[in-house]
Amino acid sequence: MASLDTTTADISLDPNEPPAPHKHPYHLVDPSPWPLVSAFSAGCLLLGIVMWAHYNIHWVLGLGLLGTLASMFFWWRDVIRESKVPGVHTPIVRIGLRYGMMLFIASEVMFFVAFFWAYFHFALYPEHVAGAETAIWPPKGIHTFDPFGLPFLNTMILLLSGCTVTWAHHALIEGDRKGLIQGLAITVLLGLFFTTLQAVEYAEAPFAFAGGGIYSSTFFLATGFHGFHVIVGTIFLAVCFFRAVGGDFTPRRHFGFEAAAWYWHFVDVVWLFLFVCIYLWGAGEIAQH
Repeated sequence: MASLDTTTADISLDPNEPPAPHKHPYHLVDPSPWPLVSAFSAGCLLLGIVMWAHYNIHWVLGLGLLGTLASMFFWWRDVIRESKVPGVHTPIVRIGLRYGMMLFIASEVMFFVAFFWAYFHFALYPEHVAGAETAIWPPKGIHTFDPFGLPFLNTMILLLSGCTVTWAHHALIEGDRKGLIQGLAITVLLGLFFTTLQAVEYAEAPFAFAGGGIYSSTFFLATGFHGFHVIVGTIFLAVCFFRAVGGDFTPRRHFGFEAAAWYWHFVDVVWLFLFVCIYLWGAGEIAQH
C-alpha cells in the first residue's frame, strides 16, 4: 500500500519543479487585505459614477478609482512575488491561472457582444430610430469616417503589434532575451501610437457623443471601450517589458507575459470586428474635410 506521506514531487506535473512547502500541489495564499479593499473600492467607484452623473460630485469617483488602481497594483505585485518563491506556483496552480485568464477574456467577449448587439439592433432595424419612411442607417445627417483613413491605419498598427508580440513570445521560448525585449518595446510603442491616433480621430469626429443620437452613442461606446482596453493592454505589456528587462521570465515560467499576449490578441480581434462592422459595413456619407 502506498504511503500516506505523499510528497509534492510525487504528484507534480513537472518533475523539475522544486518541492512545495506543503504536501499538496495547491497554493494557499497568505492573508491579504486586497480582496476586501478591492470590493470596497469597486463599490465606491460605482457609487462615484452615479453621484458624478446625477449630482456633479467628483471626489467619490476619484476615491474609488484611486483605491481600485492601488488594489490592482499591490495585489498583482504580491502575485509576482509569490511566483518567485520556489514550489509555490506549481504546474497545477499555473493551470488555474490559465483557466482564470481564459474565463476573464470570455467575460470580456460578452462585454463587447452587448455593444455589437446594440449597434446591429439599430443598424438592421433603423425604423426603431426613425419613422418607416426615413428608416436608413446611418441616420440622416450623420457623416461617418472614411474607413480607409485613420481607421485603416489603426488596423494596420494593431495587426503589426500582434506580429511583434508573437515575435517576443517566440524569442522568449527560444531563450532570446534581446528579441523578447525588442518585441515588447515595439508592441508597447505601437499601442501608444494607436491610442494617439484614436484621440486624433475623436478630435476630428464629424459628430459628438452628446446630441448625435443612437449612432454616436453606439459608436463611441464600442470604440471608446475598445480604446480603454488598448490602454490596459499597453500597460500590461509595459509591465512585462520591465519584468523582462529585470530577467523575471524564463522559457519555462512566463505566464504573466503569456496572459498579456492573450489579452493583446483579443484586443486585436475585437478591433477587426469594429473596423469591418462599424467603419466599413456601416459607412454612410463620408465627411469632407
